[in-house]
Amino acid sequence: MELEKVKIEKPEGEVNTIIGQSHFIKTVEDLHETLATSVPDAEFGIAFCEASGDRLVRSTGNNEKLKGKAEEEMEKIGAGHSFIIFLKDAYPINVLNQVKQVQEVCRIYCATANPVELIVTETDQGRGILGVVDGKEPVGIEGEEDREERKDLLRKIGYKL
Repeated sequence: MELEKVKIEKPEGEVNTIIGQSHFIKTVEDLHETLATSVPDAEFGIAFCEASGDRLVRSTGNNEKLKGKAEEEMEKIGAGHSFIIFLKDAYPINVLNQVKQVQEVCRIYCATANPVELIVTETDQGRGILGVVDGKEPVGIEGEEDREERKDLLRKIGYKL
């Protein structure tokens, strides 16, 4: 068994990444419908790696640049039954529960705007995602001023009253 670090290269701009595992060829269509109906103004690209049959990277989206980048990153990952979503003009919090409810979705590895690295393994059977590195390590404990800044930010972006 071999381990590999796969750095996800996000598209330019404010783009969030959701990476998960699913189990069926219709994943891309169902995820497309879910995103399109959850946040109608969101732009997204989705790519999914088949694990059997034709073993193609299947893709969809309403933004060709995001879709193309999702395809590129899925080719690098190369882990069967995994998917990546690049999401613009929405946050994962806006769609994550709906994505989790898609029948084919087995697991979500991450949903983030941070830099992401995947830990991928390769065996005689194929490739799989073992986990993710999402962002940087902490540099300290939140103080009162930090707490107030966090609360102010949440209110400023509309997530708290």
